[in-house]
Formats: sequence, C-alpha cells, structure tokens
Amino acid sequence: MAVLSTARRVVDDLRDGLSGPGAARAARRVRRLLGAPGLALADLSGALVWAGRPAPGSPTSALVDSVLHTEDPAGRAPLVAVPLHVDAELAGALVVSGPVPAAAVRKAADWIADALERCRLETSAELAAQAEFRALRAEISPHFVYNAMTVIASLVRTEPDRARELMTDFADYTRYSLARHGDYTTVADEFHAIEAYLILQRALLGDRLRVQVRVAPEVLGVAMPYLVLQPLVENAVRHGVEPRPGAGLVQVAGEAQGNDCVISVEDDGPGMDPAVAKAALAGRGAADSVGLANVDRRLRHVYGPWYGLVVETAVDAGTRVVLRVPRFQPGVMP
Repeated sequence: MAVLSTARRVVDDLRDGLSGPGAARAARRVRRLLGAPGLALADLSGALVWAGRPAPGSPTSALVDSVLHTEDPAGRAPLVAVPLHVDAELAGALVVSGPVPAAAVRKAADWIADALERCRLETSAELAAQAEFRALRAEISPHFVYNAMTVIASLVRTEPDRARELMTDFADYTRYSLARHGDYTTVADEFHAIEAYLILQRALLGDRLRVQVRVAPEVLGVAMPYLVLQPLVENAVRHGVEPRPGAGLVQVAGEAQGNDCVISVEDDGPGMDPAVAKAALAGRGAADSVGLANVDRRLRHVYGPWYGLVVETAVDAGTRVVLRVPRFQPGVMP
C-alpha cells in the first residue's frame, strides 16, 4: 500500500513535467523506494533535480549528455543514467547513484515515464476542453445577430423605447456570450442569459414563438459550467420553432431533485429520429448540432459519466433535452 500511495503521489508531483515545481518531490519519493544514496531527474535541457548526491567526482553530466544524445542507457552501477520515453519520444533522463540493481532502475524509469504520459494526457484533455469551449463561444449565429440588429433598427423611429430595451437585451446577450469568464457560473446567470436571448428571438419571430421559463429558487445559486444552457435553448428555437409554419412553444424549467439540479429545455416542434439525436450527442450530427455534443462532453468532463445530457425525442413528437448536474461539487465554484 505504501508503494501504491507513493506511485500516486509521484504522478501528482510530475503534473508539470520534469522541470516543474514537483520534480524534486518526485525524485525524493523514488529515491526512497529504490534505497539509493542519490537520484536525479533531468529534462531535455540536461538540468538535474537531485535527491541526495552521487559520489564526489562522478561523471554525472557526461552520462546525462550521452543519454540525451543517443537515447540509450549510459554507465553502470554505482552510477547509471537511463532515458525516459513518453509516447516513443525522449522526455528526459533518470540518474541513479548507488548499488541499485539494473532491473530496478529500468522499472523506476518505466514508472516515471508512465506518470509523465498520464500527466500529458490529462493536460491534453484539459486543452481540448478549453478548445471546445472556445468553439462553442464562437457559434453565435451571424444570421441571428444580423436579424436582431435589423429588427432593432426598424423600431428606432416608431418605437424608440422598445428599441432601447432590445438593444440593452442584445448587449447583455453578447456580453455574456463573448466576454472572458471563468470556467463556472451560476444557474441564475445562465437563466438571465437565455431570457435575454429569448426576448430577442420573440422580437424576431413575433407571435410564432411562445415561451415559458420556470426555475425554482433553491437552484439559482448552483454552480455549473459557463454557457451550457444557451446552446440548448437556441437548438429548441432553431429546430423546434423556426421550421414550422405556425406558433411553437419553448419551455425551460429548473428544479432540485434530491442532491441534483435538473434543467429541461423542451419544444413542441417536429422532433427527430432518436438515432439522429444519438449521433448528435456523439458529435456525428449535422454541422449545426455541434453545440449539443460540446455541452455533453463538457458536463461529463466536469462531473463524470453519470451526468450530462439526455435527449427525449421522436418524429412529430417534439424534443426535450434534460441537463442534470450535482447541486454541490468540490472544485466547481462560480
């Protein structure tokens, strides 16, 4: 159990790589496991982070240079240097001083390389999530923006007060959608943003769009990822109301269910084949459905596989998208 605990801590220590602030702690932990008088980790620049020290006069730098240039082990006990490969690429070197068996040194090198690979994958996942978030933010429809501005401009002379109100709503909508925010916000802020969006859509569609928004007070302060509701509401308007000739209804509701906050976005539009909805959630849908998969992946990344989106739909039966998040989640703060 002590070894397993140390292994996990080494992974955390190497989160920022061999030149990060945790590299010295990782070196100390591995040195204790091997029982070595000295152990060092070197990044690709050759800079060494030591735990303990080798015997005076040991050719440490020469061995590290050899490993970084040839990618082959160098030296032999009591001083050996071995390469650290991550995804078949050289990431650095491990130096061990003392009478440590060669097999143990190789196992330690493999262990450290695995830790570096895991950290690299986690970093890549975080960068991918950030890229998806930027892509989602960039999905504001130019067509919607143009139409909203056209409607506001048409009201400037005839209904200046109404035009002023709509311009304020448009400013709120664009500020929330485009401004630099943190990773998380509150249910209250998300509902405020979609209300501004729906007001603008009602100005565009008139009586064709009917809206019902209900949210329980106890979930208004719940923290959740930023910009997850607006894509769901936009999908309901675009695919549930705009294609039909008559009026359509969009309902948005938020409530507490036990320890969870459950938000639903429903329209009474044409619906779709469940297979199409499944493909959209998996990111294999039409180009204009990328927001659905983006939101689902972000929720699962933050809360785990038990959370995310559920789509209930059928042809000619409307569409209901249900979003479920825990009311309290460590690390999720607006």
